[in-house]
Amino acid sequence: MLNKLKLWKDKNHSSNLRERIIAIRNQQVPSHVAIIMDGNGRWAKKRALPRIAGHHEGMKVVRKITKLANELGINTLTLYAFSTENWKRPKNEVDYLMKLPEEFLGTFLPELIDENVQVKMIGYKDKLPEHTRRSIEKAMNETQNNTGLILNFALNYGSRAEILEAVKRTVTDCKSGIMDINELNEDLFSNYLMTKGLEDPDLLIRTSGEIRLSNFMLWQLAYTEFWFTDVLWPDFEEKHLLEAIEVFQNRQRRFGGV
Repeated sequence: MLNKLKLWKDKNHSSNLRERIIAIRNQQVPSHVAIIMDGNGRWAKKRALPRIAGHHEGMKVVRKITKLANELGINTLTLYAFSTENWKRPKNEVDYLMKLPEEFLGTFLPELIDENVQVKMIGYKDKLPEHTRRSIEKAMNETQNNTGLILNFALNYGSRAEILEAVKRTVTDCKSGIMDINELNEDLFSNYLMTKGLEDPDLLIRTSGEIRLSNFMLWQLAYTEFWFTDVLWPDFEEKHLLEAIEVFQNRQRRFGGV
């Protein structure tokens, strides 16, 4: 009896998700969704587990959410995986986080290729361990011709450093005559950022109850809609992404107008 009840609930849950996906696809879907994946450590602590257990569990969620984002027709999914400030964490945790891209892509790269997903990265790749950098570059090379969802990892990324570097390069190009400073505008400046070629996010999601940007895409989020949830990232499910998009679809985006 209990097994039958569980099967009925699972079937009903799947049917409900399918109906919501169809309804969302019939409206304007955010082209670019960015997620600050927060709460892995707290998830582990609540279960008396080491912090790395939370990161491992969070990796599984990345797979689920990537598949759903692709199915929904989202063009770009940017995931804040590791910030320039995260190097301050305990060495064993940092070492594990640097192994996660290798583990994730080593396991799921064939699936990403089958799903027509293109892997990209923003951040300071040259400062990553060689094994981390190698796994990212392999995934980027093997998916570069895919035309579906862009799965964009923000890894060793910090927005202030990104903007400062962009300013330096802009000044250099103006001094060398490559660019006329009087022609500089927001669109041209955006081409100096790591997100060159990507649209600005339409929707930002942050999990775990924190309500701050944590040095993430400060330029690109100027007119982005924010959605915060108390759910810890390892507990984040398909229904939460659908809820965030449903809220987004019921907002009016004026971009400073009336």
